Formats: sequence, C-alpha cells, structure tokens
Amino acid sequence: MNARDFIDEARIEQVLHEARRPDAGRVREIVAKAKTITALTLEELAALQCVEDEELWEEMAAAAAAVKRTVYDNRIVTFAPLYISNHCVNNCAYCGFRAENSSQLRRHLSIDEVRAETAVLAGQIGHKRVIAVYGEHPETDAEYIAETMRAIYSVREPSRCGYGQIRRINVNAAPMSVEELRVLKAAGLGTYQVFQETYHHATYASVHPRGTRKSDYAWRVTAMHRAMEAGIDDVGLGVLFGLYDWRFELLGLLQHAHELERVFGIGPHTISFPRIEPAHNTPFASAPGWPIDDATLRKIIVLMRLAVPYTGMILTARERADVRRALLPLGITQTDASTRIGVGAYHDSRAEQEAERQQFMLGDTRSLDEVVRDLAEMGMITSFCTAGYRCGRTGACIMELLRSGKEGQFCKLNAILTYREWLDDFASEATRAAGEAVIARELAEVAQLMPQMYPRLCEQYARIQAGERDVYF
Repeated sequence: MNARDFIDEARIEQVLHEARRPDAGRVREIVAKAKTITALTLEELAALQCVEDEELWEEMAAAAAAVKRTVYDNRIVTFAPLYISNHCVNNCAYCGFRAENSSQLRRHLSIDEVRAETAVLAGQIGHKRVIAVYGEHPETDAEYIAETMRAIYSVREPSRCGYGQIRRINVNAAPMSVEELRVLKAAGLGTYQVFQETYHHATYASVHPRGTRKSDYAWRVTAMHRAMEAGIDDVGLGVLFGLYDWRFELLGLLQHAHELERVFGIGPHTISFPRIEPAHNTPFASAPGWPIDDATLRKIIVLMRLAVPYTGMILTARERADVRRALLPLGITQTDASTRIGVGAYHDSRAEQEAERQQFMLGDTRSLDEVVRDLAEMGMITSFCTAGYRCGRTGACIMELLRSGKEGQFCKLNAILTYREWLDDFASEATRAAGEAVIARELAEVAQLMPQMYPRLCEQYARIQAGERDVYF
C-alpha cells in the first residue's frame, strides 16, 4: 500500500530467527492475553511456535478450545462448496485445474445447471450456506458470478416439513477490482474468500508461473483491501499448507490480519487451513516441498485460534473424518459436508470421486446427515443460521460482538431454531434422535444463562414446530 509491501518478509524472518523457547510463565502470559480476545503480536506467536513441552501444548490446546467456546459457543456452522467452473487461465503447480492440465474435464455451468445443483443442495440435503467456487477465466467474470448468485438465491425446494433454500452465498474467486466487487456485493455476497496460497515471495513466484494473472503477488495480497473498499466487510484469508514453512506462513497470516485491522479496523471474518492434497495429473501435489502431518496441523489450529481469537476458522473435507473429529473442538467454527467438488457433481449424483473432474481429492465425503449426527454425539450443535448477515451484523458490528463474547450467546438462540428446522426437514431418524438430546441441553442452558430470552425463544421454537420456516432473532 503506497508502495509498501505490508507482508514484511524481512521482519518475519527476523522474528523467526530471534524466537526462543519461552518458559512456562511466558507461555501462560501470552495465552492469558489471547483469552481476552486480543490478537497476538508476531513475537508472541513466534514464541508459542517454539514451545516443545507437551504438557504446555496441551494447556495451549485447552485454552484454544476455551477461546472458541467463549467467542462462538459450541456451534459448528456447516456449508457446501459449489464448484461452478473449472476453466482457468493460471498454471499453479499444485492445482488440478491449471490451464496446462489437458486431461482435466472442463466445464462451466449454465444458469439452469446452477439452479439444478442448488436444488439438490437445498432441497435434498438441507444446506443453507454455500461457497461458490470459480476458476479465473473470462467466462467467469463478475457479471457471470453475480448472475449465478442470483440463480442460487432464487431456488426454493420442498422438503419434508417445509422448504430448502440457500440463505448465504460466500464466494471463492480470483482477485477483482473494486468496481467488480461492488457487483458481487449488490448480488448478495456474504464472505469473499481469496487465499494467498503462500506469503513467501520466492515460493509464490516458483509455483505461479510468470505471464499468468496469478503471478502478480501484489494484486493478490491486496484483494481484501479492494473488497473492503467495495463495502464487503466479511473477508476470508488462508494459505495452502505444504508450499513453504508453516511457521513463516502463520506469521504472514497474522501480518495480513494486522494490516486489515490497521487500515479498516476489521480483521478477517474467517481463516482457512487447507493442506495440499493429491490432484489428477499434478505431480507437485503428491510431493509438496513442505508436507504437513496431522500433528503439525493440530499445532497450526491451536496457534491460530490463540493468535487471532476473534476470527472464524474453517476446516474442510480435504481432511479425513478422524482428523476433523480431533481438530474441530480446538477452535474450528465452520466445516463442510456432503461435499462434491466436481463441476455439476451434485445433480449428476456421482457417489464416487472422479479425479479428472476435481481440483484435488477429498479426504471425507460423508453426508451432511452423518456429520450432523457425529457433531451431536461430540456435544456440538450444528448451526444453519444466516441471520447475522441478513440483519447487518457483519464487519465491525460483528467484530465487537465477537470480542465481547456476546455473539456466542446471541447466536446460540438462532442455532437452536435453525437446528430444529433442519432436524424436522432433513434428518434421518438416528440423527434426529441425537439432535433432540442436543436441543434439550441447549434449551436448558438458555433458560439458565439467558432467562430473559427464554420465553421468546420458546415462542419462536413453537412457530418452527408448527411448520413456519426461516424464523430468527
């Protein structure tokens, strides 16, 4: 910004070089700061990265879980990725969609096909949120993306007791201009997601060939500045773990979050944690230079929950079911289910993964019903709430609520209502039974912690049981 690269690689390297293993007292001081829902400094995060004592790591993990509970309660928000096009002009070394991959089956959906995909997601599975994914290509410009968004929002599908409808669309797409982003905002964009992939400049250049749009590091790293200027105040950051040293990448993520707070007063709405997964005809993806094992991914989740305690954190179906089960309680707030990442794969009803149609291979293809039941058995409530977005609780407004701990309590009410709706409309008998136990506990908790809200909650709850839909505070 103003010719200044806010990803200060020299400073990151210096902080990493000077970081030393902290004593237990210092670790606990840093963790105590995180518990106040205050972002850490680079030096504090680097210190936590140096911890070697396993008992301290378990204290940090417990603190991360406590921070998540304070800010977001015990909710997990679910969504589905909706791949709309795999045409791409870029040649990213790790990606199955790269332009030179001639064995990839290319497709971009017509508007009718977008509606057909949405009908399955909303009417048969019961999703309320999607993240629409687009390759970078002239066919999928801002006007096309906006048109597909309007098509998604237009679909209402009958369900067992009510109807299915997508109520929030997030978008994962290429960096755009402020003018283009205003087009998406007008179409109802929720969160705008652009992952830097790697904050390390030399590595970025090595995996994004010169002459492609994506080779422009500066254009990509400033994408969120343009989004905020366009009025999109919910933005999602992430890196692709495996491209470079994860310690450097975490400090890069933290610098990016600090920059957004400095300029706009708002940090990232979400941070995601994708690892490189095998992809069809993509040798690099099967042998990344900096592979991340499960134990390291656990550390990454714990560290970022403490470093940026206010932000939502996303762990996707790239990961195996057992990995997600172990990591969700440590700070994750969102995950996907019934995931298909082939273009047109929901309506086509393909049960098996097809490598030549996908950007990468998934680790977990369980249905939404199975994931909801699993979460219930872990003591978590699945939230299908989108009320905050539609009521204007975004950006600075929601950040204040998150930092104060009020958002977690407020959203508990809407989580209960949307959970009841989904259980009635879409759940199997086994999942409904598991969900009933969760709802009973949640209702009792509201009665105890928020007695002034309990009567109104019961009124809203009864309206849903009577067949009304999309009821929220």
